[in-house]
Amino acid sequence: MARALSMQRSIVPLGDRAKYFEKIKARKEHYRSAGCQFWVFEEAALTGAFIEFSEAPDPATLSAAHAAAPGSVLDPSRIYTEVELS
Repeated sequence: MARALSMQRSIVPLGDRAKYFEKIKARKEHYRSAGCQFWVFEEAALTGAFIEFSEAPDPATLSAAHAAAPGSVLDPSRIYTEVELS
C-alpha cells in the first residue's frame, strides 16, 4: 500500500510561538512513537505561518496516530496517499 501524508497549516502569533513549539515537540514525539514521520516548516516570507506534515507507511497507521495525537488535528480524515508514477 502507498505511503500516507496529511498536512495542517497554522498561523501562530509571535507571543504564542514558545507555546506552539512545546506543542509540536510533543506532537513530533507522538508521531515518531506511532511509526510516523513528522515535519514542520515555516513560510520564509511570513513569520508564524507553519505547515505540519505527518507521514506514515499506510493510511491506517496515520489515521490511528491522528486519533491518539496530543492536541487536535484539524481534519484527521484528510489523508493523501502516494501516487505511483510509471
